[in-house]
Amino acid sequence: MASENRQNMRSPLARAIGLGSAKEGVGAWWAERVSAVALVPLALWFAASIIAHTGSDYATFIVWLRTPLAAILMILLLIALFYHTALGLQVVIEDYVHSTTKFAAVIAVRLGCCALATAGVVAILRIALSD
Repeated sequence: MASENRQNMRSPLARAIGLGSAKEGVGAWWAERVSAVALVPLALWFAASIIAHTGSDYATFIVWLRTPLAAILMILLLIALFYHTALGLQVVIEDYVHSTTKFAAVIAVRLGCCALATAGVVAILRIALSD
């Protein structure tokens, strides 16, 4: 009954397009959930791989990282990890920073996450593609 009353209080346009009072945010919410779900198997794979290579020397680890599957999964892990991090930190900044620096902080976080992800991907590609 309460949800029916709330539905009646919304304009016909709002009911038709399905937007809430904020008019945005659902896309970011879904992006956080999808990236979190993607991180679960990638993080489990990464943890299992690190445990499997415990005690291995540097050369053995590099040989493993040069395999196509390991390189691709590592790149996917980095992309998902830094994308999820950027989304999460943006929410924290939007919720807790109430000054004119909010926009600059969001941009700095996005650029920082992008730079770290790029550096990681380049490092993996250099290792995977080296002779």
